[in-house]
Amino acid sequence: MTGTQRRPRRPPPGRLSPEALAAARPDGALEGLAWLGREPESRASIEYRLLRLLARAILFGAFRFRIATSGQELLPRGGYLLVAAAHRGWMDPFVAMHAIPGQPRAWFLGSAPSTFTSRWRERLVHRLGGLLPVWRGGIGVDAHVASARAVVRNGGVFVQMPEGTVSGPAGRIGPFRPGAALIAIRTGAPVVPLAIAGTEELYLGRRMASRVLAPTSAEQLAGDAWPVAPPAEGSRDELELARLVTARLAAILAPVVEELYPGTVDPPGHPRRLRKRLTWLLLRPGRLDRDD
Repeated sequence: MTGTQRRPRRPPPGRLSPEALAAARPDGALEGLAWLGREPESRASIEYRLLRLLARAILFGAFRFRIATSGQELLPRGGYLLVAAAHRGWMDPFVAMHAIPGQPRAWFLGSAPSTFTSRWRERLVHRLGGLLPVWRGGIGVDAHVASARAVVRNGGVFVQMPEGTVSGPAGRIGPFRPGAALIAIRTGAPVVPLAIAGTEELYLGRRMASRVLAPTSAEQLAGDAWPVAPPAEGSRDELELARLVTARLAAILAPVVEELYPGTVDPPGHPRRLRKRLTWLLLRPGRLDRDD
């Protein structure tokens, strides 16, 4: 190999698919409300408040993370969808919770394979609430629409990260999946965009940023393209409308993420203590593709 040649990039290591993990579960990998088995409460319990205080002590005390956030004055009181990007690591849900009040409760549409890495973690999450799990992505949105409707009906905050993966370029959003837009279309709930930056790599003292943007809705995002009558659920017309809403939501969030990102970047010589340990702390080990 000459000095001008480059080694071909190795693909990420193989992992068990979500389908394989789900198939190994005795409960059939229940999702959303079926897994929760109760109404998603909007009131913060004492246990939740105590855990929130403990998490803040660890994140901001022991790890010395710093999050510059703004725009909270734009938040509705409750009963809305929070759509956050860019999603780059396990800190993103905590950044989202930092940007909104502790009550009404936030409920995340999140990956069960990434979260339920042990039985005790699953039992703890079930008891405390806050997650409506997804095992098999891309096979239907009906269960997640039902989850969102229940959260919004009870005055809570339904949080989605439409990229669906933590891989993606630093400081820019990746491709959005249309699921969040479909949920917004079917529920008719207010949509609050949340821009996040600086979570792709974690170390002691890491700076991050978030900004709450003005509430909108699927109808406002679609503009003149919004139909007089709602499209049939599952139809091609509904999917095309969701793609339009998705593109316009991404167009709102992309420039804000790019604006926030430079304020989270430390100079090359800045110490990055515990970088590998903290970046992978609550993620399944593997490679993260940060290229376009």
